[in-house]
Amino acid sequence: MEDKRRCFSLSQNKFLQHWCVLFLSSLAILPLTQSFNYGKALSKSLLYFESQRSGRLPYNQRVTWRHHSGLTDGLEQGVDLVGGYYDAGDNVKFGLPMAFTITMLSWGVIEYGDEISSAGEYTHALEAIKWGTDYFIKAHTHPNVLWVEVGDGDTDHYCWQRPEDMTTSRQAYKVDEKNPGSEVAGETAAAMAAASIVFRKTNPHYSHLLLQHAEQLFEFGDKFRGKYDESVRVVKGYYPSVSGFKDELLWAALWLYKATDKEDYLRYALEKANEFGGITWAITEFSWDVKFPALQIIASMLLTEENHREMGFKLVFEQYRSKAEYYLCACLNKNNGSNVNRTPAGLLYIRQWNNMQYVTNAAFLLTVYSDYLRASNQRLRCDRGKVGPEEVLLFARSQADYILGANPMGMSYLVGYGSRYPQRMHHRGASIESYKENKGFIGCTQGYDYWYPRNDPNPNVVVGALVGGPDQMDRFSDDRKNFMQTEACTYNTASLVGVLAKLHGVEEEDGYLNTPLLASS
Repeated sequence: MEDKRRCFSLSQNKFLQHWCVLFLSSLAILPLTQSFNYGKALSKSLLYFESQRSGRLPYNQRVTWRHHSGLTDGLEQGVDLVGGYYDAGDNVKFGLPMAFTITMLSWGVIEYGDEISSAGEYTHALEAIKWGTDYFIKAHTHPNVLWVEVGDGDTDHYCWQRPEDMTTSRQAYKVDEKNPGSEVAGETAAAMAAASIVFRKTNPHYSHLLLQHAEQLFEFGDKFRGKYDESVRVVKGYYPSVSGFKDELLWAALWLYKATDKEDYLRYALEKANEFGGITWAITEFSWDVKFPALQIIASMLLTEENHREMGFKLVFEQYRSKAEYYLCACLNKNNGSNVNRTPAGLLYIRQWNNMQYVTNAAFLLTVYSDYLRASNQRLRCDRGKVGPEEVLLFARSQADYILGANPMGMSYLVGYGSRYPQRMHHRGASIESYKENKGFIGCTQGYDYWYPRNDPNPNVVVGALVGGPDQMDRFSDDRKNFMQTEACTYNTASLVGVLAKLHGVEEEDGYLNTPLLASS
């Protein structure tokens, strides 16, 4: 690994760095691939969600440094909003990213449930999803009312406190008919629809309940259209809606179609494809805000099903597919025009703040689409040639491997995995002595004065957290104050779960993933 770092310190030229690595590899100084235990990484990833729980923790809570918190959430507004997840290293419950987290976790289980089961993690995966959906059921108090935030970022960020000690505002915010929020209503509908598929066999009553909520939320979001950050202005500095709500409505419609098989939902996504940007936007990022690439991929994968060809929307399906391919080819650096940037060592790079969210989202979509290509005996059509499913999956694996340690820093960015990982995550609960060790009250400024500036490693390890990751030159500073790189979010790890499950399954089968791959190629 020291030899590989030397390649990146010798020159800032990506071409020279690439050939330096190749040369060292040819001398057997540097292996082209590293071996990772994807099953172990999967287990740790699912454990992470227990660190982020809000509310009264269950008897089988495995992350024992955490304790009950937010037990009066919603009380001032006369509604029970206890539960759910803190989004990152703070103590606010933001509805939009929480819903996206549950959508992606559910999608991962839908696609790779067998692989998750073989790793012995299926129950934990369902528990992680249900912790979110139980909260959404509480938050959806009326067909046209959804509570979308508890606490606010401004007051929360003035304090450095364990969630168990919170003295910050726990005001709750809602969207309704007069104050619409189509993005968060649509994403929560998508999450509950996707989760209903997950629970269909193991808990059919719960599955049906989720579906009822999902259909009501979609109708609410569609009938009373409006941007949620105009109704809940305190969210603007943290999770503003840049892409608007039309992508969430298309996304929700497709998930409801997958959950119900009702043609009306599919027809909605097809008839509004042009008006809502589904077949006009060519996008190179997929995130909690921008859903276009993922919904384009879901729509394009329906094209091969015979009953959909008879609907008279073949051209629309083809246009969805064209935009889906644009995104996938951009990730693979196969477009003639715009491609996703990469670091010298081959990590996809969108922007400096929490870049890993875009990496795991891309890796997940590539993984799912590689399965689709393989099952339908097709190849991905890019400007620079056709790409087979094996190559698509190999690139997705290169991103997962980079996360797990195949990078110039020799660092696993998945906390708790491997021998070297970030020790100073930007995370309030992790950086302060645990409630289990010290039940005494730790105040707002006390946390900032004593615990936040410490150079020591965090006393609590947030196992399975995926931090924001390195900069555009593969550099990383393990500093608690460096929140752009050292803060982790639930949606970073949520998409990674499906990727790791797939790689674990292939690893178990000793399948077609044995081809050496250099991440920077």
